[in-house]
Amino acid sequence: MRELSDEPVAGHTTMRVGGPAARLVVVSTSDELVDAVREVDDADEPLLVLGGGSNLVLADEGFAGTVVKIETTGVEVDSADLCGGANVTVAAGEDWDGVVARAVAEGWSGVEALSGIPGSTGATPVQNVGAYGQEVSQTIARVRVWDRLQQQVRTLMTMDCRFGYRHSLFKGTDRYVVIDVMFQLVLQSLSQPVRYADLATQLGVAVGDRVPLEDAREAVLAQRRRRGMVLDAADHDTWSCGSFFTNPILSEEQFADLRERVAARLGADAPAPPAFPDGAGSVKSSAAWLIERAGFTKGFGLPGPAALSTKHTLAVTNRGSATTADVLALARTVRDGVQEAFGVTLVNEPVLVGDTL
Repeated sequence: MRELSDEPVAGHTTMRVGGPAARLVVVSTSDELVDAVREVDDADEPLLVLGGGSNLVLADEGFAGTVVKIETTGVEVDSADLCGGANVTVAAGEDWDGVVARAVAEGWSGVEALSGIPGSTGATPVQNVGAYGQEVSQTIARVRVWDRLQQQVRTLMTMDCRFGYRHSLFKGTDRYVVIDVMFQLVLQSLSQPVRYADLATQLGVAVGDRVPLEDAREAVLAQRRRRGMVLDAADHDTWSCGSFFTNPILSEEQFADLRERVAARLGADAPAPPAFPDGAGSVKSSAAWLIERAGFTKGFGLPGPAALSTKHTLAVTNRGSATTADVLALARTVRDGVQEAFGVTLVNEPVLVGDTL
């Protein structure tokens, strides 16, 4: 366990913004993680738990409490057979893309479409991380957590986690600290069915086909690199939290209103907004599509310190000298512009600490 004082949090996040933590404690084992959290709670001090920092935007004023940074490691294969698949328990601090790379190498199918996503494994169930037709909830068997309210370690099965689109029991609360996650993966050399049309086109297959795991991973990484979604210290398009806004979930009535607004703004012959009905009366649309049609192009905000990515309008980026205030000012401009144009209020995907959108 290491302890630092007045440590800038910006250096521990992918957006690279945020003020100092009064105290930052780095833990490398599960016992250290639980002990550190209990110590802060016993002292009745503010606590912020930090993983890979890929989904966090901290206020410029910093954090007047203790930040516990999780750097726990360990990947344990509990079982691996053709009947039951591979049950793999991963420590919260393990780099997520490293886990996906190992899964592909070992022939564990089920997370290959989640390649290139930055951050730690412990953060994946919180956000129910997903991309290219896969979500971690499809493979999570259980999540082991420290329950700060009950002061005990608890094991929550998939049904207990209340997974939804970019949501879970763990999101929006500081009650639970993820210790490790068990994934139940399929033992096979082929990917799960390819669900994303652009990915299928790149692979030269039909939607629903399977491809070798290595091919699926490389295709996903190529897609993400084109969008500036693979971390690269030399590329400011990757100094971000990935997608800053979630795709809006609308009722059928709200989506009908959106279509009318699109026609009024863009013309009766304009393409309708993307629609992905869930069969239960809700429709998911595309935040990126709305942002672009509201007039916010790639690179919007340049040459300022914060701008939309030059590769993808869904990413708010730090061009090298941005503050949290700069990032949030740009995000508010985009959110408010979409609201004014189409009546849809976009919701931020990263967690904001000490500030609001």
